[in-house]
Amino acid sequence: MERKARSSQLAAGQEVWVSFLLTTQPGPDPRAWEAPRPHVTRKRDLPRLAQDRGSELSQPAQTEASQVRAKQVALVIGGIPGGLLLLLLLMVVSRCLWKRLCATFTYEELLGTTAASSTQGHKLCPPDARTQASRPPGVPFVVPPSLRSQDWVPLSSREWAQAPQDPCPAPELLPHATYSNLGDACVVGTINPELYKIPEDKSETHFPEGCLGRLWFSVEYQQQAERLLVGLIKAQRLQAPSETCSPLVKLHLLPDERRFLQSKTKCGTTSPQFDEHFIFQVPSKSVTQRVLRFSVYHVDRQRKHQLLGQVLFPLKTETLVGDCRRIIWRDLEAESLEPPSKFGDLQFCLSYNDCLNRLTVIVLRAKGLQLQDTTFVSVLVKVSLMNHNKFVKCKKTSAVLGSANPVYSETFSFKADPAELDTASLSLTVLQRAEGDRSRELGRVVVGPYMYTRGKELEHWNEMLSKPKELVRRWHALCRTTEP
Repeated sequence: MERKARSSQLAAGQEVWVSFLLTTQPGPDPRAWEAPRPHVTRKRDLPRLAQDRGSELSQPAQTEASQVRAKQVALVIGGIPGGLLLLLLLMVVSRCLWKRLCATFTYEELLGTTAASSTQGHKLCPPDARTQASRPPGVPFVVPPSLRSQDWVPLSSREWAQAPQDPCPAPELLPHATYSNLGDACVVGTINPELYKIPEDKSETHFPEGCLGRLWFSVEYQQQAERLLVGLIKAQRLQAPSETCSPLVKLHLLPDERRFLQSKTKCGTTSPQFDEHFIFQVPSKSVTQRVLRFSVYHVDRQRKHQLLGQVLFPLKTETLVGDCRRIIWRDLEAESLEPPSKFGDLQFCLSYNDCLNRLTVIVLRAKGLQLQDTTFVSVLVKVSLMNHNKFVKCKKTSAVLGSANPVYSETFSFKADPAELDTASLSLTVLQRAEGDRSRELGRVVVGPYMYTRGKELEHWNEMLSKPKELVRRWHALCRTTEP
């Protein structure tokens, strides 16, 4: 019992002590253990809250809105050209489709006329008027309305031709001037072989009066190897001094007259076939200043050489351009046996075309020029057209280096009316040009009417006027106005 009493006392004392501690020490607020109450927004507080949130989000929202507007503007600007291009493409495609559709309808309409055209009797050509290879059988041929009144007769060769009625039909009924008769008018859609024929080469058939012969040769220059390849092909219509002719050809590369190459002798023919090739070693710097000379000789029984004629061919830049073989023909020229004049001679051609009012001068060559210094000297010819002793126009040839017998073969044209020929004249001056562009006159020739010239110069001018569109070639002696 005592134990129970003591334990009860202890328990009562502990309770007292605990209650004392609880009353003396501050404890937690019992409201803290309560759940938080939800915030209730009143209606009078809504405008103030919206203003606070708008002020917080005003700058980011404005930036984002401006970016959206810029993107929309860019899309609109880029879409306008794209839409225009698409519209243009649609218009082009629709136009092409419309053309194709129209062409299809036209073709179907043509095919539909086949049956109707076959019922016209002899006024129409049937589909098989030509062979199957010339025209498809599905496409008919219809005679033009101007020819439907003519009669057409079928032939055994499956062709149709017109019955002979009038040997001289009206010109307006002929569809083309190239057809020889009206039967050819039925050939529509076929190839006319006359239009594709190669023009006939008249170099072997047409020979001018007094021609000494004609020579064919080829020229090719190899730029890298610096070699001039000359091919001697053939000659025709050589004027032999006797009944038999045994020609040979010597090749010189002027101005070097010492060295030459020679062909084989062809016995008993005036039209020899040579087919020989020769090689000259020429530097590329001086090849355009060289002249190729072909001298054709006749070898008699005593082995003596008689000159039949010669050909001078200047090696110009336009002739040697490209590594290709060029076939050329030239007429033989007789060698001038007259000694050169005091100051030299000049050979040129004159021609006047009265239809084009064109005066043509071809400067061929000069010989026997009196050069003061042959080193670094070039010779050229100046051609001047004068009217009433007044200068009209001037042209010059290319310069030939250091040669007393230069060859030019250059052509010049001047405009001159027929009424001006009585007062016009040509002056050809040979100039020597040395270092420093100093020019010295070697001589000159003046050709023209009676007002300005006499002798051979006047005869040359009058012969040119009497033979329009023909080249008149002559030699003229050079003269000087003042002694140097």
